Amino acid sequence: MSYPKIKSARAIDSHTLLVEFDNLESKRYDVTPLLGKEMFAPLQNPAFFKNVQVDNSGHAVYWNEDIDLSEYELWSKGASLRLGQPAKPILAIPVKKNQTMLKFTKMHGLGNDFVVIDAVRQAVDLTPGQIRHIADRHVGVGCDQLLLVEPPVSPDADFRYRIFNADGSEVGQCGNGARCFARFVHEQGLSDKREVRVDTKNGRLLLRRDEDGNITVDMGAPRHDPAQIPLQADQEASSYTVSVKGESWSFGAVSMGNPHAVLLVDNVDDAPVLSLGAVLERHALFPERVNVGFMQILDPHHIRLRVYERGSGETLACGSGACGAVVVGMEQGLLKSPVQVNLPGGSLSISWLGRGEAVFMTGPAVTVFVGMIEL
Repeated sequence: MSYPKIKSARAIDSHTLLVEFDNLESKRYDVTPLLGKEMFAPLQNPAFFKNVQVDNSGHAVYWNEDIDLSEYELWSKGASLRLGQPAKPILAIPVKKNQTMLKFTKMHGLGNDFVVIDAVRQAVDLTPGQIRHIADRHVGVGCDQLLLVEPPVSPDADFRYRIFNADGSEVGQCGNGARCFARFVHEQGLSDKREVRVDTKNGRLLLRRDEDGNITVDMGAPRHDPAQIPLQADQEASSYTVSVKGESWSFGAVSMGNPHAVLLVDNVDDAPVLSLGAVLERHALFPERVNVGFMQILDPHHIRLRVYERGSGETLACGSGACGAVVVGMEQGLLKSPVQVNLPGGSLSISWLGRGEAVFMTGPAVTVFVGMIEL
């Protein structure tokens, strides 16, 4: 049998074990949950750390010493993992023989935050569970969405742009993420072009770095047909109605590559974003769920907006949601292009010439930090 070779193992305090490997990064283990307080004193004994090795399942660390441990309560994976007498399984801990260290960049667009991963220069194959772990703000990195930068599939594209919500589901559009994508590929040296073409699950986007440091995204033409949103409705309308707990709500609907429902409210500060947003996100009217925007009109060129995002909850900003709100407002004759959209995290400028034309979104994108995460 072959084992990951351990250079050294030592107790660095009364409850922490440091294991140093030859070919793997050193790992610290809190042994309190496994050994209990009664093991604190023996851990200080250097004799425990002679001839340490890892079993070939990668599940247990063994101290190959003939020490009487009968007085201590031990935890092991079973006799089949013992290395032979007088080997004693003092501690069973999760040791990954094939650790995956993934480099990532934390970014945000108006507080809508992302973990951006270069899948061009490193192999990336994430499961939904791993994405949820990365997105978790308590045990992972923390983000609203995870973005993958992949090699292009189409010959006339520069990259493939994939978007995953915090719940691990893949979606077809994220406007704030698109701006971060453009800054990322430039800062990482993946492209020196001022304008890049990227393919998403739902179509092509054009991303442009402006002279003032902002990013402008050609979001494509909005889709109004209920079947393309998708929305359960017999025919297209500028306004639809939904009943929630006996109360009727009017909303406009559009697809910006992802579905949006937009409700007009008097004041976004008092809008039921969390309660109503959570219900509408999964309402039967929306077969693929929906992003729910709550829009307050200040004047024809200025609005305030809060968005309950599909799969993520309320975020500080939603780029595609800002575009969807402006399109709905213009379709209802309430807004005129260009429109400044004030979100909790900051402002975006949205312009649209009308049916059949692309929506353009301009705003900032910021790199926060670069790191590594073990999966």
